[in-house]
Amino acid sequence: MKAPIYIYYQLDNYYQNHRRYVKSRSDKQLLYGLKYNYTGSCSPEDANNGLPIVPCGLIAWSLFNDTYSFFHGADALKVNRKNIAWESDRNHKFGKHVYPFNFQNGSLIGGALLDPAIPLSDQEDLIVWMRTAALPSFHKLYGRIEEDLHADEILEVKILNNYNTYSFGGRKKLVLSTSSWLGGHNNFIGIAYISIGSSFIFIALVFMLLHVKNPRPYGDTTNISWTWTGISS
Repeated sequence: MKAPIYIYYQLDNYYQNHRRYVKSRSDKQLLYGLKYNYTGSCSPEDANNGLPIVPCGLIAWSLFNDTYSFFHGADALKVNRKNIAWESDRNHKFGKHVYPFNFQNGSLIGGALLDPAIPLSDQEDLIVWMRTAALPSFHKLYGRIEEDLHADEILEVKILNNYNTYSFGGRKKLVLSTSSWLGGHNNFIGIAYISIGSSFIFIALVFMLLHVKNPRPYGDTTNISWTWTGISS
């Protein structure tokens, strides 16, 4: 595998597209922080002990918190965790002067903690997680290995298994993938394009055969208005 090698965590049977879950956030608070006071859409994770929560909502509260360490023999492989989020999200949707406040201070901890000294625009794990998935099986970028891996090499992975998916029958997977000029590996998109394209070709052939077998009769050109020479006189 040629560098960069992308590390993804995959979750199955996890419905980030649930209506209540998707709405449980405040985009203005992510951008303006405590300057924006209305966070009713974040309930029940809008406040704790009478103080607002930044970032609020169920999406941020349930932030994925498994960690991975990679080893090649006795040597640790460095995982680059910078620039894993979309640049447009970092620059325009998460405030550069907005810091976590009163986050995960309740009796029930949903997921990862956030460093209160780092602005939200630099908390790229959070930014990646906040871009909710449309399907119940999805993967999100964790980081990059920026050196080549060769055939027959053994890669050891140490996983800190923090994130609870067992209570709802979810599954977790670790995915290593490379990317080409066409993008990353995605079976679903390829299968969908081939299936839809094949169905269009089949429909086109059916209509062509119907046209050859029962061609549409031509109309009588004598009834076309511009062939009526005597109408103006």
